[in-house]
Amino acid sequence: MAERTPAEQALARSYTTGDGSTRFAVADLSVEPRPGGAAVLAYRLTVERPGREDERWAVTLPWEDSSFADVLASPAPDPERLRQLVHLVHALLEEWWDTKGHNRQSAKMGHRLP
Repeated sequence: MAERTPAEQALARSYTTGDGSTRFAVADLSVEPRPGGAAVLAYRLTVERPGREDERWAVTLPWEDSSFADVLASPAPDPERLRQLVHLVHALLEEWWDTKGHNRQSAKMGHRLP
């Protein structure tokens, strides 16, 4: 198995939302490069919220922004651009989580695991 890039390592770290209400515990991440600098980010994660039962999910985020292709592939990406990428992907995960119950496109991106 190939060594993960710094971007893949950063995107595979668990994190808590800014308001502290939700933790995304990442169990696995795979990054599948696509033509033109796009990628598919496939997560397996557990969503943890105080006072609620944890939920395990598989989520696939299509990443169409080719301007970050160099950051995803680089063995030494610019630290500021790496922070931007991580922030944007976390925002996408949080948007998916918040909208999956009433947005068909978001709902198609993930499924609950047993």
